[in-house]
Amino acid sequence: MSDSHATVDHLLGPARRRLAQAAHRPAAREAALLLAHVLGWSEAQVIARGETVVDPAAVGRFTSLVERRSVGEPVAYLLGEREFFGRRFAVDRRVLIPRPETEHLIETVLDLPLRPAPRLLDIGTGSGCIATTLALERGDSWVVGTDISLAALALARHNAVVLGASTVRWLAGDLAEALPLASFDLVASNPPYIGVEEESFLSREVVDFEPHGALFSPGGSDTILRRLIVGAASLRSGGFMVLEVGFDQAGPLLDSMASRLLSSHLAVRELRRDLAGIPRVLVLAKE
Repeated sequence: MSDSHATVDHLLGPARRRLAQAAHRPAAREAALLLAHVLGWSEAQVIARGETVVDPAAVGRFTSLVERRSVGEPVAYLLGEREFFGRRFAVDRRVLIPRPETEHLIETVLDLPLRPAPRLLDIGTGSGCIATTLALERGDSWVVGTDISLAALALARHNAVVLGASTVRWLAGDLAEALPLASFDLVASNPPYIGVEEESFLSREVVDFEPHGALFSPGGSDTILRRLIVGAASLRSGGFMVLEVGFDQAGPLLDSMASRLLSSHLAVRELRRDLAGIPRVLVLAKE
């Protein structure tokens, strides 16, 4: 059958086989997701309309997406979006793809006893998923998102406007440089916490396509986390810092910084685990 008479089922079979041959073993359902994206349908509609003939131009776009996926480009970048906390955020290679683990950070913040109309700061905002979600979940809040990447900030601003959080302020800068942390009730961050020496253990999907500046912490896996914790000394009394941390990272980090925490009047309020049981979200409270 020629491409001019290709049906949905005719396209899905070869696409699934092509993906099955890929080294990174993408899920078979991704073929239907990519075709749904091209056609503007839902995944269920793709499955239900197997005999529908697909326009040749759409066939070409679909074939291109399948090939890009087969060499490792993340499906979120191909679709141009990723769901986070029940909302769809635009994503592309300017920003890290939001992970489900980061939703635990949101849940943790929402459980904290913040005062009415809290001032919230998201450091290293990337796609803006943390800042925008907090602004929408806490409608009375005043939120600022920062990032060292101007390209990431442009996408974060776009997401906030599209999702209805247009009041979030966006600032370019290195971490919280030049920002008075004492003026915020809470500082949140999902910073780079992977050491460059760990690159060989990561999927090529991650290493080859996602921005290294959002993944790797220069000078060691906990270097940026340490900088943030040192900066937490300037939090106001009663303020919180909430950090996402990596696998097996929290214990050694807290042990090595025990004296710093004590001298800065910072207490570990919580170390929340993710669904895999890994300590994932560290909460520090300024006494």
